[in-house]
Amino acid sequence: MAGVTRWTGREAELLRMAMRKKQKDFADLVGVNPRQVPRWKGRGETIELGLDNQAALDTLLAQAPTDVQQRFAALLTERAAAEHDERAEALLRRDPSTRRHPVDGKVMALVEEGIYLSGPDNRSVWLEPFLIDVYPTTNQDYAKFVVATNHRPPRHWPDGHCPVTLATHPVVWVTWHDAAAYARWAGKSLPTARQWEKAARGRRGRIYPWGNEPTAAKANTSEAGIDATTPVSRYQSGASPFGIFDLCGNVWEWCSTEEEPGKGRYHLKGSAFTSPFERAAPSLQNTAAASMSDNDTGFRCTAPV
Repeated sequence: MAGVTRWTGREAELLRMAMRKKQKDFADLVGVNPRQVPRWKGRGETIELGLDNQAALDTLLAQAPTDVQQRFAALLTERAAAEHDERAEALLRRDPSTRRHPVDGKVMALVEEGIYLSGPDNRSVWLEPFLIDVYPTTNQDYAKFVVATNHRPPRHWPDGHCPVTLATHPVVWVTWHDAAAYARWAGKSLPTARQWEKAARGRRGRIYPWGNEPTAAKANTSEAGIDATTPVSRYQSGASPFGIFDLCGNVWEWCSTEEEPGKGRYHLKGSAFTSPFERAAPSLQNTAAASMSDNDTGFRCTAPV
């Protein structure tokens, strides 16, 4: 279940209903005055929540059990059907064809064939269909690979073991060679720079995954002040049109595309928690030597359809 693009009082009330919480208990979870919740309920679509409330609700939905997320989706669906509410329909994740990969177990989304707008000058580029990981490779994912292959663990793992507190954060301190080795083990590939960009911008060439507004609150860039990686599902409202997360901020992601053939430098996409928001646009280019590793660089994988 993807997050809501823009929470209003009505969606907040639907989430409370899905969680089956009393108003006071729900207010405590969101971190607001208990009097605020009935106000959200009463004013519905006419009240748009502040950024702090939006972030709290995004996190609450992301961390909710599957049954709660399913109830929330069902309530949105019922509202859309009963009221012919186009906005409610837009809030539902347009669930692409997704499948769980048989080797590493990660959920992958289908990016359909066709033209997309590429680069700062929005050139029309045709791509064949492909599957791409919905989330970046996490420390937990990478641990399966390390155990299965005896590959060198990242330097930030204590005694070579995946830290529990970082299990759902993107793996970092991985070179391009490490990322490519994981991809080979999983029977996948690193995305080309064009595949990565289409997954982020959609068919219509959005400037950012969520749209054309430069909204720093939708990504973990330096402006957030977190100064560290965050769980890959945290920024629900920053998902791309294909339902793919963390394509701006959190960590730079290795691609398979070389800057120049044979030179050993590869494209990086997406920016990171160390980067200013102005570098987060998916159309922008960055490269690094294949041997480089850092605390803000990770990856995700693709697979053929």
